[in-house]
Amino acid sequence: MTDTPIRFFWFIPTHGDGRYLGSGEQQRPPEFRYFREVAQAVDRLGYEGVLLPTGQNCEDSWITAAGLAPATERLKFLVALRPGVTTPAFAARQTAALDRLADGRLLLNVVVGGNPRELAADGVFLPHDERYAQAAEFLRIWRGLLSGERVNHDSRYFRMEDGHLDLTALQQPHPPLWFGGSSEAGQDLAAEQVETYLTWGEPVAQVAEKVEAVRRRAALRGRRVRFGIRLHFIVRENEDEAWRAAETLISRVSDKAIEVAQQRFLKEMDSVGQRRMAELHGGRRDRLVVAPNLWAGVGLIRGGAGTALVGTPAQVAQRLREYQQVGIETVIGSGYPHLEEAYRVAELLFPALGIENHRQRRQHASVSSEFATAEAAETARVAAS
Repeated sequence: MTDTPIRFFWFIPTHGDGRYLGSGEQQRPPEFRYFREVAQAVDRLGYEGVLLPTGQNCEDSWITAAGLAPATERLKFLVALRPGVTTPAFAARQTAALDRLADGRLLLNVVVGGNPRELAADGVFLPHDERYAQAAEFLRIWRGLLSGERVNHDSRYFRMEDGHLDLTALQQPHPPLWFGGSSEAGQDLAAEQVETYLTWGEPVAQVAEKVEAVRRRAALRGRRVRFGIRLHFIVRENEDEAWRAAETLISRVSDKAIEVAQQRFLKEMDSVGQRRMAELHGGRRDRLVVAPNLWAGVGLIRGGAGTALVGTPAQVAQRLREYQQVGIETVIGSGYPHLEEAYRVAELLFPALGIENHRQRRQHASVSSEFATAEAAETARVAAS
């Protein structure tokens, strides 16, 4: 399993970016021109795709992806599909249109939601497990429409008469579905409906338990599910530099901000995954290293994915191989700021993982400059030929 290079995605920071968490200092506002810079960079560097997040503080992922697709060549777009805030027919038409616009590069990230307050602002008032039941019904209709069926449906959450699509998606029977949910209801939904199950970056043993639980549930339904992990990355040429960068990232975060964030995660939200993230560190700065090279400092202030792999390329690659050994095939990475860290990960970590860096491949091997001596250029030219 570990002989196969891991699939590597990146993240488009549609809620803004910066060098310091919990601070407006050197902050980058959520502007489309910046999203395009990040997307075009990771497209050149050899990342397979990008995740576009969803939420009240994010630019809309569908509209952003529609703008980025024509500006990129190979990049896939993992866009949020929200069963609770749209109808299956409208979502199916959007899916088909965006998949055609992106030349078949669309992926869908099913987001049921874990913050009742934010969901209420979107008009969703269902309790936790019911949201997953509604999502399952939604996805059955959505799948049928994209598969070319005439759909008649009358059940608890949706009613449809002679539903159909006149214009279909390029990917058949539909663009792949991805999903992350740590609760039993979420794992059941994944086992029944999706192609790739995502987990946030927990220690390897905990990830292995989730992978096995979903795999077992899927097998009972005669299905096979792939697995991915969402992680931040702080990769540097030496270990001390990497850990200094980690500390710098949270150096502007106040204790009060940590307290407010943790209270929000544990009291406002009903997400099992968010609770698991918060419990890794308990809001304490002295408990942030939760496994070898796995650092939970991002989760002091950020909701959702709260852990980073910190270390040298060799160390981080070894940790990723350990995740591969328990079934992880895809990484969705990020780093602050996302543009610069995309280059660092591609230039430092990709070679250790056996991932081709398209930018380095296209360099003129015969050119001698202050970055490549004539001797080194000739060696590169011979190797390339």
